Amino acid sequence: MATTLKRELRDIIQYRNAYFLAFSATTGFICFGWEIGLIGGVLALPSFQEYFGLLSESASARASTSANIVSVLQGGGFFGALFSSYFASRFGRKPVLLASGVIYLIGSIIQSTAGIGTSPAVGLKVLYFSRFFGGMGVGLMSAVVPTYVSECAPRAIRGRCTGSIEVCVGLGNMLAFWVNYSVSLNISPGQMQWRLPIIAQIIPGALLLFFMLFQPESPRWLVEHGRYEEAAAALAHIARKDQGDDAVVLTLGKIRADFIGKHRLPLLTQFRKMGESKIIFLRCIIPSLATFFQQWSGTNAINYYTPQIFASLGFSSTSSALFATGIYGVVKFVMTLITLAFIIESWGRKRSLIYGGLAQGLMMLWIGGYAGAHPNQGIVPGTYVSIVAIYLFGVFFCIGWGFTPLILGSEVAPGHLRNAAMSLATATTWLFTYVIAQITPIMLNRITYGTYLVFGVASFIMAAWVYIFIPETTGYPLEDIKYLFEKDIIVRSLEDAPGGRIFVGKRRAVSMEELKAADAPPTNSPKDMSEELRLEEASAQGHSLRNSNSQKWEDPQALII
Repeated sequence: MATTLKRELRDIIQYRNAYFLAFSATTGFICFGWEIGLIGGVLALPSFQEYFGLLSESASARASTSANIVSVLQGGGFFGALFSSYFASRFGRKPVLLASGVIYLIGSIIQSTAGIGTSPAVGLKVLYFSRFFGGMGVGLMSAVVPTYVSECAPRAIRGRCTGSIEVCVGLGNMLAFWVNYSVSLNISPGQMQWRLPIIAQIIPGALLLFFMLFQPESPRWLVEHGRYEEAAAALAHIARKDQGDDAVVLTLGKIRADFIGKHRLPLLTQFRKMGESKIIFLRCIIPSLATFFQQWSGTNAINYYTPQIFASLGFSSTSSALFATGIYGVVKFVMTLITLAFIIESWGRKRSLIYGGLAQGLMMLWIGGYAGAHPNQGIVPGTYVSIVAIYLFGVFFCIGWGFTPLILGSEVAPGHLRNAAMSLATATTWLFTYVIAQITPIMLNRITYGTYLVFGVASFIMAAWVYIFIPETTGYPLEDIKYLFEKDIIVRSLEDAPGGRIFVGKRRAVSMEELKAADAPPTNSPKDMSEELRLEEASAQGHSLRNSNSQKWEDPQALII
């Protein structure tokens, strides 16, 4: 244990610039998590319901209005994510992140003042607009941050850096939950009781703007646009080395080689090239499929409607339901930290998704079974077990499907198409977050316990998908992950799965070394081989020989990112 802690401390010191970069960018996901955790608690406050006239509506009309208030943010997020690819490709990752923070702040300010000086009906329309507008900012953040972090993070800690996204989501969730609970106890019913949580969400947006001012642009974006000196400077900053260091030169050469003939692809060309081969299409669609499955785990149904769900399990007062919701936020946040520190790199992407999916599915089935057996909402011993099951669902979700889909997607997507693939994946996230936000209150009202059974079965399906079709990507440079999908994908995926060799028998996938050797250019390269690629390889090899006494980077495989 002491050895592990020493190693972790040494890594933190060595990669502190990379960790600070990841923290700065993923601060945007505190905004995302705050928005998700905020609205369910605000909707549960009687002061909010009274101000906007929800108390006078029927149960079905109130559920519809609540769904609209929640899901209009997802509508904005969908369009923000969809257009993120164009803006991030044209202007760079960093400027778009700064712009997304400004949009989010404007939306939050308008949202916090909705209804002031107007009728409640007009105020509700302003609330819809401000949540849609702020959602565009959050959508931009959610699409660009995973790409930016994965392109900048050293591969040794890439999973941890990209995974810090979910830590920030969990932190935003937790803070929003407890702010809601605090105002329900300490602020007398009135406008300020529900406005204060919305005003408080301005803070993470301001922090994102401040921290991102000090971060470099993505070195891969800089290489794509021919700005090699700036790319070298960015790599050197991330690795805390000189620009002439062996590791910086080798990594820069590897990135430049990967972009040969692919510089500055227009957005439509990127989407068109997603279908240029079966393997490319598969690598581009996996991020969207992973985020699609993530939404059907039921996590956002719980995030948005936790107070109502706890109320359906027997919590009669608003404050007690919000308190239980706050505990759920703490559980998820703490478990996310544990997963990030000790699980994501040691277990890998595949095992995390499989184990997490199976366990969260079992929790959903238990909750559904309990709700079906006890429809009267009375408190019995099984009630407390179901509450624990909700908390355990949060634990298992954090282990697997919380942030691993983002890590997996950003690693699997081809480098020259990563921005388009990730924007499509994020748009998928927002689209189905919108769908879940719309249908959850209706499902809870009409099929009640069947809601949890649907999410439980979906969790088993997604675990099976990962088991059979997704190879392990942990530890590979981004430019080498393409070889995992070249041949024998299902065999390789089963080999990487726990107990999977039982199903493949004596069959074995072609090794990474053989695939790389087959893909390497011959010694006497043909005339049509790119002159730029040969120059890059010669430069990198020459520099490697000149620095053969380098203590850490004499292995040419020891690339930075």
